[in-house]
Amino acid sequence: MQGKLAELTDAGLPITLFTGNHDMWMFGYFTQEMGIPILREPVSQRMGTQLFHIGHGDGLGPGDFAYKRLMKPVFNSRFTQWLFARLHPNLGIGIANSWSRHSRIQNGAADATYFGEDEWLLVHCRELEKRQHHDYYVFGHRHLPLDVAVGPGSRYINLGEWVNYCSYGVYDGSTMVLQEFTG
Repeated sequence: MQGKLAELTDAGLPITLFTGNHDMWMFGYFTQEMGIPILREPVSQRMGTQLFHIGHGDGLGPGDFAYKRLMKPVFNSRFTQWLFARLHPNLGIGIANSWSRHSRIQNGAADATYFGEDEWLLVHCRELEKRQHHDYYVFGHRHLPLDVAVGPGSRYINLGEWVNYCSYGVYDGSTMVLQEFTG
């Protein structure tokens, strides 16, 4: 993956990465080696005449109390990161893979289910929309490809993922749509 990203940035394509729940310990490599900015929080950005709110989506909206209030602060702790860096890479990668597998097993069925009006990121988008209109809210955390109305002239797009859906978003300057790679 890093080779392809380097190839794209070398060709002049601007790339920005948002960290999420499985890569929050990503630090300087992408920025220093490939000039790719790493963003840890969602951003609002105007593209043409439309306003986008873009991010990973991790920890936004209601629910998931245990993760947001207990685990995320531990993972974001500089002390925890310092301790983890002292582990031998074989042990550290083993722990990370085990944690990630456990998360997928625990959340696998939920990742494939659309929760309608209770969809956490949709609730989050509607709360933000009350304060400021955005044409598009774009996230990826849910893994499920979604295109849902937030309100008049506003949509929540969840990009999905590459394992089960091969989905991605395309913005042509006026409309954003989900597409599926079939090559």
